[in-house]
Amino acid sequence: MLILRPQPLTAEAFAPYGDVIETADRDFFMINNGSTQRFHRLAEVQLGTPEDQGIISIFRAQALEMPLAIKMMERHPLGSQAFIPLKQNPFLLLVAEPGENPQPEAIKAFITDGSQGVNYHLGVWHHPILCCVDEDDFLVVDRQGEGNNCDEFFFAEGTEILLDPGK
Repeated sequence: MLILRPQPLTAEAFAPYGDVIETADRDFFMINNGSTQRFHRLAEVQLGTPEDQGIISIFRAQALEMPLAIKMMERHPLGSQAFIPLKQNPFLLLVAEPGENPQPEAIKAFITDGSQGVNYHLGVWHHPILCCVDEDDFLVVDRQGEGNNCDEFFFAEGTEILLDPGK
């Protein structure tokens, strides 16, 4: 059995999968007559075609019982997908680099600090949102357009992958 234990999310560790959206240690410039810091271009929305649109949604997620048996992952081949926590709660991430199928031994687990968001790059395998409280809200920036932008991969029966964040 493969047991995944989340590591703290850092920009360096997450770089193969996308961007960490955070203000810590990021450059900014002042706007609004000096009353506001602008942390500019922390991530880019990736769109597959010029006709695609970047859209903003709110996802309300329910916590899943942990430890969690991982049965599937998904990817978005036509656009990036960003998750920004609205209530400052940590959340869990499972990711694998783009490719035909996610390989269990290549899956990485992360936990945010509650102030961080992520932007999954186009084609990156990830588990659907995993909140750490009973119910949580996320601002989501992703793609709208023609074509199927969500591939799901279900692991073969007997593949045992367990996410165990401990406590």
